[in-house]
Amino acid sequence: MEANQDRSKASVNVQDGFFYALRRDGKPIHVYLTTGKRVTGVLRRFDRYALIVESHGFEHLVYKHAVATVCLARGDGEPVGQNSA
Repeated sequence: MEANQDRSKASVNVQDGFFYALRRDGKPIHVYLTTGKRVTGVLRRFDRYALIVESHGFEHLVYKHAVATVCLARGDGEPVGQNSA
C-alpha cells in the first residue's frame, strides 16, 4: 500500500509539462472552452485549477474545468495542425 502511494506522489502530471513548455515559449495559444468560446493569448501563469491567459493587454482567468482544448495558435488565427480549405 505504501509503495503505491509513493509512486503516485512521484508521478508527474501530464498537464504540467505541457503548460510549462507553453509558458516558457511564450507563443500564442487558443483555449477552447466547453461553451464553444475561444480565448486566444499567451499563457502567463497556471496552477492546479486555473490558467492566466494574457490577451490584448488584459489577463483572463480561465478555470481548467471549463477548458475543452488547448493548442498553439498560428498567425492566421487557425490552430496548428488544422488544414484550411
